[in-house]
Amino acid sequence: MALSLVLSHLFVLEKDCDDIKFEQYEKLEKIGKGTYGVVYKCRNCETNEIVALKKLKMDKPDEGVPYTAVREISLLKEMQHENIVRLLDVEHTEKRLYLVFEYLDLDLAKHMESSPEFSRNPRLVKLFLYQILRGVAYCHSHRILHRDLKPQNLLIDLRTNTLKLADFGLGRALSIPLGTLTHQMVTLLYRAPEILLGLKKYSTPVDVWSVGCIFAEMVNQKPLFPGDTEIKQIRMIFSVMGTPNEDTWPGVTALTGLIYKYPKCLPKDLATVVPNLDAAGLDLLGKMLCLDPIKRITAKSALEHEYFKDIELIP
Repeated sequence: MALSLVLSHLFVLEKDCDDIKFEQYEKLEKIGKGTYGVVYKCRNCETNEIVALKKLKMDKPDEGVPYTAVREISLLKEMQHENIVRLLDVEHTEKRLYLVFEYLDLDLAKHMESSPEFSRNPRLVKLFLYQILRGVAYCHSHRILHRDLKPQNLLIDLRTNTLKLADFGLGRALSIPLGTLTHQMVTLLYRAPEILLGLKKYSTPVDVWSVGCIFAEMVNQKPLFPGDTEIKQIRMIFSVMGTPNEDTWPGVTALTGLIYKYPKCLPKDLATVVPNLDAAGLDLLGKMLCLDPIKRITAKSALEHEYFKDIELIP
């Protein structure tokens, strides 16, 4: 959906704001708060449907709708997939902007925290990873980057164990030719090495790196690379995956991020880093965490990996 159509839609809603029935939604509880707004669990009083209502900040109403909101609306209107959260409605007034989403029980981060046995269920880990990759592969097939994949942005329906990608506020449609993209995006723990090292033009492999980090976290029940600064983050990555050179990652020495002198580390055996993962899972994880983005496995190819050979047998 073109941005102009989204803006036109919002303009109409703004003109008719007096007719919008905000009392249509009964707030049940606050379920999340982020950089761009607050999310409530609500009941649609007309249909009795439970929905998630995302109230976005409008700090400067005179400047119009925040671009992050326009971008999220545009991307979600364009995508229809069972592993991507559904945007049901948009309601906008001069001071308020609400996005109405389908409601899911909780996010992956809360699910891991509340279910200590989660990591001991390899079938469930595999099912969730498969669904993450399906959603990501769909985005990439439509030339869309998510750019903020993390457990908090993956929503789960506990009844069916369905997982859906959410929060496309930092999403980006890829242009041709690919222009320079911002580096202030993916949450640090899931940020790809090419971004940390200052690559000016990155693409779909950054999402696959994030999924690899999430995969390891589901198995280990803790973040794989828990850095609190960019330098610490890249050091942690190199300590596990090895310090790259021109042989393993052609062009890496030209990246501006390598002005820092990183210790020369050899790659570790991933079986010692993620010990509860089988051989096929370790092979897939290694391909997802390949330092060179050009050699990193794609989401589409990952779905065809041996690790998922029995995926249809999982209820």
